[in-house]
Amino acid sequence: MKAYAALPLVLGLAACTSTPKPSGFLSDYQAVTPQKKAFRAAILERKAGPEVAAIKSVRIAPSRIHDGPAWLKEPQRRALEREIDAQLCFELSERYQIGGPEADAEVRAAVTRVKRTGRVGSAASAAASFFIPGPIGVRLPGSTGGLAAEAEMTGRNGEQLAAILWSRNAMVVGADTPSLSQVGDALQFIEAFADATAETMTAPGVKPPGPPKPDPCAEYGPRIRPEGFLAKFATGLYVPEMSAAKGGADK
Repeated sequence: MKAYAALPLVLGLAACTSTPKPSGFLSDYQAVTPQKKAFRAAILERKAGPEVAAIKSVRIAPSRIHDGPAWLKEPQRRALEREIDAQLCFELSERYQIGGPEADAEVRAAVTRVKRTGRVGSAASAAASFFIPGPIGVRLPGSTGGLAAEAEMTGRNGEQLAAILWSRNAMVVGADTPSLSQVGDALQFIEAFADATAETMTAPGVKPPGPPKPDPCAEYGPRIRPEGFLAKFATGLYVPEMSAAKGGADK
């Protein structure tokens, strides 16, 4: 009973994520403030104002790795960039038309920190998950990775309209799925980053109409990939080849 009683405390400690530090990627950091409703992630943001409601189309600039760690290999860099491009397209297309240079605004994003996912610890965690019922799993300390990323929306004159700094680390106790990929946790967290980014870049009171048809993001594959869920169910692992955007697996 004592172990279960301590679980909320463990969960709270495991969820701690340090405040994201400005990397220099954004054009302006003066207007960002902490987002108090952030869950499991640390967020600084400049929320879009009412004037953003007039924006109908956005161009998504190719994402980049800003000062990535030395261990990050080129295929891993491409996988992270491709996943950000895909998830931003999925989320922003529910709010705006996806356009080219003629669009009303531009959105650009970058990965600013990648914490490596431990392969050996992830394999052990996946094996242990078969003996722990329920959605809550336990991962070995040192096996958890993380991600920090930044994004901003700028108008045609280059003025910043919205911005976000986002950071999250995987939890030792929780529902974060281990992976044999060194960027497994980072890849998984990109969807949450893109969702928070799109929310930050939506004017107050504007309700997203939902995914458009035809899908302007079709080049990245389907928005929901059931094979990824099946791989997780079968192995207890996040498998980029099954779950990541088309053309963005970590190989």
